[in-house]
Amino acid sequence: MIEEVDETLRGLIRTEVLSGSQVEVSFDAPTKDWAARRNAPTINLYLYDIREDLSRRDAAWAPLHAAQGYVTGHQLPPRYFKLQYMVTAWTQRPEDEHRLLSACLGAFLRHETLGPAEMTGALAEQPLPAMVSVALPLGPDRSIADVWSALGGELKPSLDVVFNAPFVVGRSVIAGAPVREMPRLSIARPDDGGQPERSTRRVPVRLSRPLAPDETPVAQDETVVGGTKAKPGRTYRIRGYPRP
Repeated sequence: MIEEVDETLRGLIRTEVLSGSQVEVSFDAPTKDWAARRNAPTINLYLYDIREDLSRRDAAWAPLHAAQGYVTGHQLPPRYFKLQYMVTAWTQRPEDEHRLLSACLGAFLRHETLGPAEMTGALAEQPLPAMVSVALPLGPDRSIADVWSALGGELKPSLDVVFNAPFVVGRSVIAGAPVREMPRLSIARPDDGGQPERSTRRVPVRLSRPLAPDETPVAQDETVVGGTKAKPGRTYRIRGYPRP
């Protein structure tokens, strides 16, 4: 998933920012050694943090449906992860760096939501969009200066880009076979030792033949008359409806 987010951002920058110009796109750590080896204008996207977006986690399993409409299984919903990039521009003149950063800022603002058609790999094969935010204030637990200090480089202008991507877990369980007959009920009273009431008239609802996969069962009635002639009991009528 991470490499697919990289390729999505690379394609977005090449299309929306560079427009065919000879500017490189790099994901290397912008250390002093890297900066000294650089010999061409470059836009660098350094991935420095990955965290799950707990506000978007859903614990409920999602149903999987067959073409006929019945449930064939359940799968875990996707989990969302925030990939945080530090975007910098590297040229010989600060003015050119600022122009590249300005173009990147406009591109990310225009594409705050990316649909599957705008992404690559497995991200393009699932129906969920990704969210992109840029230049938001950092939390109290981090500082961009700390990132530069850890890299051993000098502080320079940068954009903080957060790519909130869905990660398909791929775990599922198979459901039981679909029900092919109407329910049957036995009714008992607490004063007869738990034995079911005797039925004097009963209309079964068991289907006379198995249903085809695309066939819908018809609602049927079942009538149960309890007790005896000397001591009549209750009469129950049960109607079963097929699952829509």
